[in-house]
Amino acid sequence: MAGSWFVCTMRVFLCLIAMSIVQIKNLNRRLDNLCNEAASELNKACGHELWKNIGFDAFDGLEDPERRSRANYYYGQWQTVRELQESLN
Repeated sequence: MAGSWFVCTMRVFLCLIAMSIVQIKNLNRRLDNLCNEAASELNKACGHELWKNIGFDAFDGLEDPERRSRANYYYGQWQTVRELQESLN
């Protein structure tokens, strides 16, 4: 009786691990999508990819307040997603 309980418990445990791995992979895929979206929007707002090297200073000087605001929003999204990705890996 105790042996079958152990086997059943181990099966449940292995199923939970498999589910967790799938969930983490899905989360990583979604984070990649968010990161790519943010990078694409930053490229549009800035008109270049310099923000990847320079950071916030690349769009802080944008004269159009709407573009600057959009760039700030997506840079925050990009940074947050990158931090989440680093903590998961």
